[in-house]
Amino acid sequence: MINYESLKPLLFKFDPETAHHMAETFLRFANVCPTAFNYWTNKHFISDEILNQELFGRTFLNPVGLGAGFDKNATMIHGMQAMGFGFTEIGTLTPKPQAGNPKPRMFRHIQEKSIQNAMGFNNDGLATIEPRLEAIFPFSTPIGVNIGKNKLTSEADAISDYTTLIKALHSYGDYLVINISSPNTPGLRDLQNEAFITELFGEAKALTSKPILLKIAPDMEISDAVDLTAMAVEKGADGIIATNTTIDYSLVSEPKDIGGLSGAVLSDKSFEIFDAVAKELYGKTTLISVGGISTAEDAYRRIKAGANLVQVLSGLIFGGPELIKEINLGLIELIKADGYSSITQAIGAAR
Repeated sequence: MINYESLKPLLFKFDPETAHHMAETFLRFANVCPTAFNYWTNKHFISDEILNQELFGRTFLNPVGLGAGFDKNATMIHGMQAMGFGFTEIGTLTPKPQAGNPKPRMFRHIQEKSIQNAMGFNNDGLATIEPRLEAIFPFSTPIGVNIGKNKLTSEADAISDYTTLIKALHSYGDYLVINISSPNTPGLRDLQNEAFITELFGEAKALTSKPILLKIAPDMEISDAVDLTAMAVEKGADGIIATNTTIDYSLVSEPKDIGGLSGAVLSDKSFEIFDAVAKELYGKTTLISVGGISTAEDAYRRIKAGANLVQVLSGLIFGGPELIKEINLGLIELIKADGYSSITQAIGAAR
């Protein structure tokens, strides 16, 4: 088998978005013929009992999930399981299909092992993606559905976009995520306020009993992030995901002036926000940490800080197809080294 480190220089000669489409083309084949991917699943998927958790009415066989933004259109769910992910979060999905922002809109910062993207919620839209989810759900590993508003939807009408998606999709996911934290849709982050969240969760919780989580940005003042997330939980949020990408371009040596940064440079900033939120909300709600996680040690740090689950995205680009297996095997060792028999004992141990 070709070593990913040997293959990476060739892959990195392609434009990042082109390389992503190449990966999608390969991984989509698992939907057509999942048995062909049994070898990959058996090789990569770790389901040791020490990693098992019960959340959202489902068993999570391992705590490492795919963050939103990689499988925007629900075309790679089988493939992500074969890569070893314990759950997949698809999207961000909008009611109407949209092409996203002008290209080029994705850039690698190779030395910093980070990605800068200004994609702009490019996706196939509700009418196309809903049948895909209906055909696959319920799936053997949990599925999260990340939802957002269309670019041309005004702030005043944003609630309608979210409720439209919740009505249509709550039956085809194990949890839903409200995305108001992407930097790539104009005005979206302005919705990170008490009035909008109060109204949105009031309407959303009347539509479904499925868990609905809120995803926040890493660029807020820490006190604001804590206050906002605590208020969201009070208003009905079933969990918090921290964090989305950052617009702190000082983190890379040659930044573009658009989009958000993910990957290794986001790690400390994301952890700082997550840690503060977890200090307030650990034990009160489900917490998912994402941003700059690329090793078992990164994941375990978030888990001990209070994360029930972690998500990886950019790390996969730099670490390759063995990464999720390596993180899960490393987590087993770290949990045992601390004298625990279950991940549930490690969650929040540093609090």
